[in-house]
Amino acid sequence: MKPPNTIAAVEAAVFRRLLRHLDANKDVQNIELMNLAGFCRNCLAKWYVAAAAEHDATVGYEDARERVYGMPYAEWKRRYQTGEHVRPPGGSQPRAAAAPQGTRDGSPKDGAAPTDKP
Repeated sequence: MKPPNTIAAVEAAVFRRLLRHLDANKDVQNIELMNLAGFCRNCLAKWYVAAAAEHDATVGYEDARERVYGMPYAEWKRRYQTGEHVRPPGGSQPRAAAAPQGTRDGSPKDGAAPTDKP
């Protein structure tokens, strides 16, 4: 097992790559992310705020959204959000955005595979 600072550096690099990927795919709308993956850019911003608080740091939600979106949210929304952004009647329910209880990454403490059940 690598030292915790190495693991944290790898996790930070993965997060930055995820942000770059989302930035390169602005055509993917938040509602599509939510319906398909159970999270969206706004969820990432909320998790960012929560993680900061867990580390005794204060990050406001709008600051976190600007970090995730790469610009103020209102600007991103004006420039890139398109179409109707509500779940269609009878459409699939998005999966829960919160990580299941267990370890920090949402995996169960016993090492079993994560499930969709709380």
